[in-house]
Amino acid sequence: MIDILIIDDHAVVRAGMRQIILGCPDMAVIEELFDSRDVILTLRKRKFSVVILDIGLPDKNGIEVLKEIKNEFPLLPVLILSMYPEDQYAIRALRSGAAGYVSKDSAPEELITALRTVATGRKYVSRALAGKLAVHLDVDAKKELHEALSDREYQVLCLIASGRTISEIAEGLCLSVKTVSTYRCRILDKMHLKNNAELINYAIKNRLTD
Repeated sequence: MIDILIIDDHAVVRAGMRQIILGCPDMAVIEELFDSRDVILTLRKRKFSVVILDIGLPDKNGIEVLKEIKNEFPLLPVLILSMYPEDQYAIRALRSGAAGYVSKDSAPEELITALRTVATGRKYVSRALAGKLAVHLDVDAKKELHEALSDREYQVLCLIASGRTISEIAEGLCLSVKTVSTYRCRILDKMHLKNNAELINYAIKNRLTD
């Protein structure tokens, strides 16, 4: 039996995943969490076969949570399920220890296939992502400027590039406007950019936007 822990802040999404998994006799949703506060404690209490983790948690970036999980439970498969396109987060997630990455707009069958794949200890990537990995993980490939950003900085970069204002980003990430503004300044500094226009142009050129 594949025992699953779902970590997602949207009740409707959790209910949808539970319904999909309910139709599979070899799987069961054992527990659900809506933020990162009790993740490690929950994993210490009982054994799970797979963790389904959303990137956009209200209290912490999902990549940060992924790293915390892998630090204490290195063999536990973590499947990232996110609203963000593969171009934005998949490669970063896999490099941080994720066993696979599935977009929330994927067909239910793909979620089931991904869960069964990572539960056996293998990696799951879509065909499209496999092609991108061949390029990004090439040791001779030139490193892009955005790869030097922290996970939170990268998240803010993608949100700015998608047209969100600083206030909207702050509200969505449960951060202060001042904190988000600081992240923006760090991003511009690290990437040698002058303003949002150059940042957005960079994001479009490197396909970091929807």
